[in-house]
Amino acid sequence: MHAQHKIRSLLDQLNTVIVGKSARVQDCVACLLAGGHLLIEDVPGVGKTTLAHALAHTFGLQFARVQFTADLMPSDLIGVSVYERGKEAFVFHPGPVFTQVLLADEINRASPKTQSALLEAMEEKQVSVEGETRALPQPFFVIATQNPHDQLGTYALPESQLDRFLMRISLGYPDREAERLLLAGSDRRDMVSAMLPLLSAPELADLQRQVLAVHAAEPLLNYVQDLVAATRSGHWFLQGLSPRAGIALVRAAKAQALICGRDYVAPDDVQAIVAQTMAHRLVPVGNAGRGAVEQVRAMVEAVPLP
Repeated sequence: MHAQHKIRSLLDQLNTVIVGKSARVQDCVACLLAGGHLLIEDVPGVGKTTLAHALAHTFGLQFARVQFTADLMPSDLIGVSVYERGKEAFVFHPGPVFTQVLLADEINRASPKTQSALLEAMEEKQVSVEGETRALPQPFFVIATQNPHDQLGTYALPESQLDRFLMRISLGYPDREAERLLLAGSDRRDMVSAMLPLLSAPELADLQRQVLAVHAAEPLLNYVQDLVAATRSGHWFLQGLSPRAGIALVRAAKAQALICGRDYVAPDDVQAIVAQTMAHRLVPVGNAGRGAVEQVRAMVEAVPLP
């Protein structure tokens, strides 16, 4: 009950800023409770950065924002050693990646070299600088935003990096009622600045342990394996999901179940987050005639329930 109250408070506060997108907000909370990294993809101006700021404020964690540009270098992100005459030695100056929540704004506007600098940080929660491995603060989340690939000045994220994101979501345009609230209401940036942190790092760690403790029965795991096997059949996608993606799907479903107040995973939990967890990892076959998200949903409908 305590977990339910905390999670409901998180969702309520976030929904006061990101209006009309309660399902997407719940996806974001599920992703972070599952300990994963989040990718938000959409056209400029629909609230991607605002949502990322709101998540960081609400979860009560130290955060840093990096605006990714074409001239951003890996050292601008990770840090650099500078010779200090008084100490007669090189002293490492940590970059913005040494935080608990890193907002990587417009991540696909940076060069592939800089994008790859995040790989080790996202997977190992550490970075290697000049032959020395340095641990990152715990917890460590990357909340990245990116613009559609057909816009000028963007570089597609490599598949290996996309696979490190537990979920990819798209906000889309607001409906008429929600847009009216945006037009007539307060500035979203002012609202984000006024948000109160509702969690501490120990409380977040406790919720993440509760996510891991959610029960996934054998028939449910069979269902997840059936979905993963369908992606590898060659009928739906060019290449199938990896075991890491299957593990991510189970973790996200457990977080979804906890948000819904259950201590077990139901097929509905899997179906609620399967497109957000799978689609960015998959490329539909050439004759599909639809995008990855629609192809995942069609595949899910074709796979029988347990």
